[in-house]
Amino acid sequence: MVNVGKRVKNFTLPATGDQNLSLSDFSGRNLIIYFYPRDNTPGCTREGLDFASLYTQFTDLDAAILGVSRDSVKTHENFKKKQEFPFHLLSDSDETLCRQFDVIHEKNMYGRKVLGIVRSTFLIDTLGILRNEWRKVRVAGHAGQVLEALQTLTRL
Repeated sequence: MVNVGKRVKNFTLPATGDQNLSLSDFSGRNLIIYFYPRDNTPGCTREGLDFASLYTQFTDLDAAILGVSRDSVKTHENFKKKQEFPFHLLSDSDETLCRQFDVIHEKNMYGRKVLGIVRSTFLIDTLGILRNEWRKVRVAGHAGQVLEALQTLTRL
């Protein structure tokens, strides 16, 4: 499990672009990881588009963005292409990273209890330390909040 102020354990997952990405690949850069329930759904699409619209501002602050869900790489590739996301999406089909970040919880879907990803975002600094976390995220305005936190972090 991750904790604010502590180093995040390295991970490696399959990603868009026919590659595997690890936390260590972003050493020396800030990293935003956002977990979302499912590709091609309204809230998840809006969240990805919001991060994409601020992408240049994030990269100007030497930050990378990664989206994570349990969807397959193939589904991610189609979603990324369709929405023109400038960042990679990671496939966590076995929920390893989801469990490391404690984002799998019981949810009520149409009257049934299911385990699913609770929309959450994490800001990791250049040294691999978790600096901020947002859990049970509401999409509207969220990407801007993450950018503000990154701006504050880079001013320190």
